[in-house]
Amino acid sequence: MLAAGEIDALTGTQHPHPHPDVAPLFPDARAVERDFFLRTRIFPIMHVVVIRRDLYGREPWVAENLFQAFVDAKNLALARMHKGHPYMLPWVHEDIHEIAELFGGDPYPYGIEANRPTLEALVGYMTEQHFIPRTMPVEELFVPVDKALR
Repeated sequence: MLAAGEIDALTGTQHPHPHPDVAPLFPDARAVERDFFLRTRIFPIMHVVVIRRDLYGREPWVAENLFQAFVDAKNLALARMHKGHPYMLPWVHEDIHEIAELFGGDPYPYGIEANRPTLEALVGYMTEQHFIPRTMPVEELFVPVDKALR
């Protein structure tokens, strides 16, 4: 669709099939993202999990249990990553060391404080682009989670 001119741009986690008329916006996206993170402490959030307000009102334990399940799963994935498995990448260990250096070992930390610069930028952009009526403290976006889980 890019090559045919049906769409002007594409965002995603995978590169489109090579074509002479299709090129990345940033040829060295890794360097651009790294520099942006170093300057702003903003790194793209990969996913957001949402619980319906009515469910949380009836069953508030769901939020903490779901949060803990994601923490446990991520800890397992990080442990596997640090062993270099199951990746068959030639420089995986150097990449893991770079992640440890740049992000303190976890490029996708959970919690408000760990993501405050990114979340505050998001709220600012959403207000600026009229997706939300006012700027609000990021704490208003999330239900309280037991401090032991943070």
